[in-house]
Formats: sequence, C-alpha cells, structure tokens
Amino acid sequence: MTILIQNACIASEHSPALVDGDVLISDGKIQAIGQSLMAPAGAKVISAAKRVLAPGMFDAHVHFREPGFEAKETIATGSEAAINGGITGVVMMPNTRPAIDSATVVANVLEIAKRTARIPVYTSGCVTKDRHGKELAGIDGMRALGVKMLTDDGDTTGDPAVLFRAMQYAAEFGMFFASHCEVPELAGPRALNEGVVSYRLGIKGSPACAEEIIIDRDIRLAHAAGAHIHIQHVSSKLGMETIRWWKARGDVKVTAEVSPHHLLFTDEHIGDFDTNYKMNPPLRTQADNDGLLQGLIDGVFDLIATDHAPHTPFEKSQDFVSAPNGITGMDTALVSLFHHFVCTKKFGWDLIVKRYSAEPRRLMGLPAVSIEVGQPADLILFDAEGETNFTAEFMKSKSQNTPFINQTLKGSVDFVLLGNEILLSRI
Repeated sequence: MTILIQNACIASEHSPALVDGDVLISDGKIQAIGQSLMAPAGAKVISAAKRVLAPGMFDAHVHFREPGFEAKETIATGSEAAINGGITGVVMMPNTRPAIDSATVVANVLEIAKRTARIPVYTSGCVTKDRHGKELAGIDGMRALGVKMLTDDGDTTGDPAVLFRAMQYAAEFGMFFASHCEVPELAGPRALNEGVVSYRLGIKGSPACAEEIIIDRDIRLAHAAGAHIHIQHVSSKLGMETIRWWKARGDVKVTAEVSPHHLLFTDEHIGDFDTNYKMNPPLRTQADNDGLLQGLIDGVFDLIATDHAPHTPFEKSQDFVSAPNGITGMDTALVSLFHHFVCTKKFGWDLIVKRYSAEPRRLMGLPAVSIEVGQPADLILFDAEGETNFTAEFMKSKSQNTPFINQTLKGSVDFVLLGNEILLSRI
C-alpha cells in the first residue's frame, strides 16, 4: 500500500515548531518528505489540510483486566480504545487474575494480544507471586518472554528486603522496577486526598506523605542495589521534588511518570461525591498540580502515562467510599492534553511527542518513532481545529468511568496508521 499525506504540519520531539510538508509512505515505511510531492500511480492520497502529523503515542501504564476481569475491559477492547486515542503501543499492568507472575501467564497474555489486538501489546510482570509481597515471582521465566518491567502495581511491595533482593537479582538481566508508591497503613483504604475537601465531605483522606515516603524508600533501595526504578503516577508536588533531588545526584537510575488526570483535576472536582474522580493515588490540590506540570516541563517526569483503569458502571455507581479507584484514560488523553495545555500554550507538540511517544518506548527498550525518511510508518493525524465529544458511543473502552464523559474538547484524532494498516480514519 502506498499513501501520500499532503499538507501536514509535522511534529517532532526535537523542535517546538511544526514543519509543513507532504509525506510519502510505501511498504509500511516513510519513503519521502518534502513539498508538493507527486503521488505515484495507485497511491491513496490523503489531504491533511494542516492537521498535525505526529508519531503514534505509547502508553506505558494501562490496565486491560484480561485475564480475570473481562467485564471491565479486554485486551481487544482496550487496544481499540488506545487506537481511538492515537496510541499505537501499550504496556499492561500485572494485577489480573491470575496475576501476571510467571512465564505461563505471560505467554497466555501475549497470545491473546497477538490474536485480538491491532497494536503491539507488551506486559509487565509481578515482583512477587500473586502480588502478595512475600515470595519472588518467576522473574527469569518472564524475562525470557520479553518482560522488562517488574511491578506489584496497585500493591506496594511491603517488605523492603524482598524488593531489595528482587532488584539485586533482576537488575543483572536489564529489567527495571515500576513502583506504585504508598504506605498502606497511612494511605487507607481511603477515597480521596486528606485535606479541606475530605473534611468537608466527611470522608477519611489519604495524606500525600503516604506516597512520598515510598517514593524516597524505593529510590534508596534502587540506589543501593544498582537498579533502575520507575516511579508511577506521581500525584504530589513534594513527591516530584523528591524525584528531582535524586535525579540531580546523578548516581541512581530513576525515571518517573505523571498522568493526565493528576495534571488536570483536583480534589475540588469531586463535587457531589462523583466517583469518576476517585483514583489512587488520589487527586490532590491545585498547588500539587501546578508543581507536577512544572516538573513535566522541566523534565523531572520522563513520560506521560494514563494508568487507564476501567470499571463497570455498577462498580462506579456505588457510594464514593465503596466504589473502586481508577478512571479510563486512553480514549481521552491526547485530546485533553491538547485542549488544556497546547491550546493554552503551557507546552507544545514537542513535549507531547517526547513524553507520550518517544520516552515511553525508550523506557521499554524500544526505538522511538519519528517522522523521518526510512522510518516505519507509525503515525497519527490530529485535527487541531476539530472537536471531540466523548459520548458513550464514541468511546471504545468497555468502560466509560471518566470525568470527560459527555464533554466536548478541542482537537480530534482523525487518522492512525501502523505499517501497512490504516487503524482509524475519520478523514
């Protein structure tokens, strides 16, 4: 298949400026970039009409729920939600049932993904068996099947000696550790940030220090073990500053991610006990969000990740304390980042490409995608003048537990191409 994309505004991680041009794609690779390129005979011609042409996004923190919780999401529906949001690769978290803690379960998940997903689906593996924090999981068997990220995501590895031993062992194989940071005894089970809003609503809150203590603990363990630690979904300004301090030392490999919802929403948005704003770590204050945004701009955060966490309508319709934590994110992430931050000139497309496409892939040992001659075709067209109405019909995730439901935001993912396959076209 040959495709000529005309009059695009090409985005790159290396420059805030968009470059006008045509892009010729054949046999799944970019063959030429230039002005007024001629369409070969039989080529499909797409008028970009000044849409942004960017590399496909990559989400390194998603919950596809399969196996075990298919009522919430499956690998098939989750990957379609990813495509709907301009995402062409993902990394699953291992808190399934059974947990992804052995070569057998990894092989099963990868087989399902190969059969049902139209994009590359990678998986992390557990640090400990069944995420219980006691006995090491089958790390070497998972490594042999390509697992690079180890995490008991959603459960803190409570015994630091177990985590330290795992770091010493797995770091030798080039694997790294992703940490969901919280002290369970401090954190809950509680439903929102401890502060003015929790007091007003009469609900016990989770203090930010419950997260910040483990951020520092796990980085210190990685420092001692010579391991790479990745801090997931940071929600507090002080937590971000702790990561900044360790990075400035330069003697430990630490990376970190921030989610769109921790940049966009605060505990004030919970309003009348809206469970679409209930997540873990919880939404905190505007001061925290402002600090996280600055950390993203400064490069303290290496990547943006959604922590896509679907739940059924029944589960989320329970009272605020009883409802499960988490929101969906892949259908909405790119458009919401554009609407709230690119349109307001807080940051540009170069940051989105770097932090939501290039660096997540590099974290997983994959080459970054770029719009350059000779590179594989892995790209999206984004209409900066369009709009997206996040109705239940628009969403491809099996669940729609998102604050954006029935909201209309500026921007639209109009086209997704991966190799020789057009995954989505609204043009």
